[in-house]
Amino acid sequence: MRILLIGSGGREHAIAWKLAQSKKLEKLFITPGNAGTHLLGTNVDIGVNDFEKIGVLAIKERIEMVIVGPEEPLVKGLHDYFLANKNLATIPVIGPTKDGALLEGSKDFAKQFMVRHNIPTARYKSFTASTIKEAYSFLDTLTPPYVLKADGLAAGKGVLILDDKTQARKELELMFGGKFGQAGSTVVIEEFLKGIELSVFALTDGKSYVILPEAKDYKRVGVADSGLNTGGMGAVSPVPFADEKFMNKVKQRVIIPTIEGLQKDNIFYRGFVFFGLINVEGEPFVIEYNVRLGDPETEAVMPRIKNDLVELFEATAQATLSDIDLDIDSRTVTTVMLVSGGYPGSYQNGKIITNLIEIKDSMLFHSGTKLSGDNVVTNGGRVLAISSYGSSIKNALLTSNKNATVVNFEGKYYRKDIGFDL
Repeated sequence: MRILLIGSGGREHAIAWKLAQSKKLEKLFITPGNAGTHLLGTNVDIGVNDFEKIGVLAIKERIEMVIVGPEEPLVKGLHDYFLANKNLATIPVIGPTKDGALLEGSKDFAKQFMVRHNIPTARYKSFTASTIKEAYSFLDTLTPPYVLKADGLAAGKGVLILDDKTQARKELELMFGGKFGQAGSTVVIEEFLKGIELSVFALTDGKSYVILPEAKDYKRVGVADSGLNTGGMGAVSPVPFADEKFMNKVKQRVIIPTIEGLQKDNIFYRGFVFFGLINVEGEPFVIEYNVRLGDPETEAVMPRIKNDLVELFEATAQATLSDIDLDIDSRTVTTVMLVSGGYPGSYQNGKIITNLIEIKDSMLFHSGTKLSGDNVVTNGGRVLAISSYGSSIKNALLTSNKNATVVNFEGKYYRKDIGFDL
């Protein structure tokens, strides 16, 4: 099968790594890819939102399946673009159409969906600049901390958790004033849920589904979850507290109502559903939906899937996922992210990365890298993900951290305490 993978991060490298293991893969193209995906297929320098060029490439290279990694092209309608073009409509796209992608593209839409289908989530209300006085009044009904969420896509930076009500009011004004651009024109304010978070993933063909290994990621840049939020500093899979009892609650109360809700709402959905959950005293609540796999969770989840990934995607496209039995590796995988100095603030690209071939007993997934002549150089805040198997979190983390010391680039930083709370 000739496959086109959209994206350039660690998630896409992990997916490409798994696809490349399939005997069914004839040729893999990645747009735009990175220095790691370059070793697994053919990188093509096309932006993820350049639908016209992606379509031309799909026709030229006789692509038989498109897999969409990031959320933005889904929210902007890449799947719809293919369906609307007679030369592309027969190519299956793994990723929802625009209406399904609203689960991630609009926090307000997602909250309405959860309420409509009785899916457990935090109490909330949505506001615009014209209803800011009502927003102040709603804040008065909540106890701190206060959670403010920009409705639209804000590159992972549109969620604020604030302890002070005066500060919450000020940030609300800034959001309506354009702090997050158009994404903040509507703001969701919700009650704060106290618990421990995890990520659960399902792959659905629109009717049936399979539940992939769960993971927990670590967003804060500093040790013991201190400092600024990032795109993710590492991940662990499996999650010890996500036992059979808890996961059965997730299945019955969250996953099944979500898949059935999409059908009831006549939303065509073929692809991944990411459930951002919080465990509140043993009860699962949905914090958010994403319409793709998480990053860096993918770098911990993909190594645990034993199935042929091409076969999984074929079953998704053909609506035969109900025939699939997932085979999951029981070992723990820990992922440690190496990031550029200064991230998530300002940082410099173009730093030469050395000792990549010295990595032993770990999987190395490129995130923000590119080729520059004979060198691999940094090309983003999150640069490399180092994933390792182990009989426990501690053992896996020892290997990941050991290899994190081997790879070098100027300004390299990573957290040594991934999984500390588990």
